Amino acid sequence: MPASAASRAPREGAAAVLRFGRLAAMGTVAALILMAGVWASWGTAQHAMFTKGREQGAMTVTRCAGDVCTGPYTPTSGGSKARDRVEIERTVAVKRGQTYAVAVKPGSSAVVRTGPSGFLYAWVPFGGALLLASVVVAGGLGLSRLGWVLGGSGLALITAAFVVL
Repeated sequence: MPASAASRAPREGAAAVLRFGRLAAMGTVAALILMAGVWASWGTAQHAMFTKGREQGAMTVTRCAGDVCTGPYTPTSGGSKARDRVEIERTVAVKRGQTYAVAVKPGSSAVVRTGPSGFLYAWVPFGGALLLASVVVAGGLGLSRLGWVLGGSGLALITAAFVVL
C-alpha cells in the first residue's frame, strides 16, 4: 500500500464518523422539534378532534381579561349541563359578543373550540414545529426537498388555521 493511501484511510474514516455524527445529531434535533410540536398541540387537539362522549355546546363570549375570555355555556349534547361561566383561551380569533361551538375539557370549566376552526387552531403549534424542523432538515441534514415539504406543510397549516378562524 503506498504511503499516501495509508495516510488517507484514517482521515476518510474520521470524516465518515463526523458525517454520521452530524446526521444523527440533526436528525435527533428535527425529531425532537416535531415531537414537541405534537406535544404542544395535543392538549387542545384531543378535545377538539374527539368530541364523541364529551360535553358539547355553544359559548357566548361576554368578557375578556388577560389571557382568558369567559361567558355562559349552552349545551347541545345529551348529558351536558348549562353553565353560567366557562373559560376559553383568548386568541385573535375569539371576539366579545361572538358565539362559538365548543367542547368542555373534562373536570374543568375550560372549553375548546370544535369544528374545522378548532381542529386547525389546535394544530398551530405543530405547524410552527414543521417550519422550524424544515430549516434543520434542509440545512443540517442536507435534504432540501424534504425541508421544502415540511416548511410548506407548516405554512399551509398555519395559513389555513387563520383563514378558517
